[in-house]
Amino acid sequence: MHTRTLGQGLAVSALGLGCMGMSDFYGPADDARSTDVIRAAVDRGITFFDSADMYGPFTNEILVGRALAAVRDRVTIATKFGFERTADGGWVGINGRPDYVRASCDASLSRLGVDHIDLYYQHRVDPSVPIEDTFGAMKELVDAGKVRYLGISEAAPDTIRRAHAVHPLAAVQTEWSLWTRDVEHNGVFAVTQELGIGFVPYSPLARGVLSGNMPDPATLTDDDFRRHNPRFQPKNLDINMRTVEAVKAVARRIDATPAQVAIAWLMAQGDHVVPIPGTRSIDRLVENIGAASVILDESTVQELSEIAPDGAPAGQRYNDLSDVYL
Repeated sequence: MHTRTLGQGLAVSALGLGCMGMSDFYGPADDARSTDVIRAAVDRGITFFDSADMYGPFTNEILVGRALAAVRDRVTIATKFGFERTADGGWVGINGRPDYVRASCDASLSRLGVDHIDLYYQHRVDPSVPIEDTFGAMKELVDAGKVRYLGISEAAPDTIRRAHAVHPLAAVQTEWSLWTRDVEHNGVFAVTQELGIGFVPYSPLARGVLSGNMPDPATLTDDDFRRHNPRFQPKNLDINMRTVEAVKAVARRIDATPAQVAIAWLMAQGDHVVPIPGTRSIDRLVENIGAASVILDESTVQELSEIAPDGAPAGQRYNDLSDVYL
């Protein structure tokens, strides 16, 4: 697989693997199966793996670290801090205090079993702590050799600028797909282009919907995030499936799958864009990797953009949007 560069020098595979769903938010975990998927990803050229301390909570970093231990020198591991959770899965809040940054990094290093983190994100912005204080502590981690590159997730343009002024950012991670398009219009994507920051879209398949293989939400387990998400409620989902059907039509025409079309559309937005679709299935992994070979012409990119304009999805992407874009 070819590579892309995030920020000023972090070379990664053009497609990454999001590992959150292997441990949390999508029903029961199966570490053995997930380990097989991670190792299959390495075998097929994926070098970029995304985790966070809050996934599990805490267990996803252990899974990722163990699965990649034998190839540590060949891969880029990204993880995050900021959502403070208890060991039993409870939620404490968002924490960007410098002392918490330092403690979180040390804990992540231990769970991952590594001596440095390649890309360390602030997962959400803490409105009670100046971003300069949080990133000042993160810069200290870089200076100490514990972290190589810094990133931020779900931040507003001005916040991105302020963080970047403290220490250059390699990546901004935010949800982006054919049915979540706000970053194209709220200045977030534009500021990454202006400042030379990589963009890492999570949920590029709209939590599985754009794959064309979305199960009936009524059959999902109660601990599956989608079961209670506004966009997956029956009335909203009926509307949102119109986008899926349009993507399927394009996929049939160019002899690709809907998932490959959706990912290729994102990759066509810029060479600094590196989507991180997640999966627990080797078959789906192989399908997603195939997106890196799908080249959409300009007219098809425009066609896709027009069938799924910003604001098209029915329902919010989270039940509570108060903690994003600060």
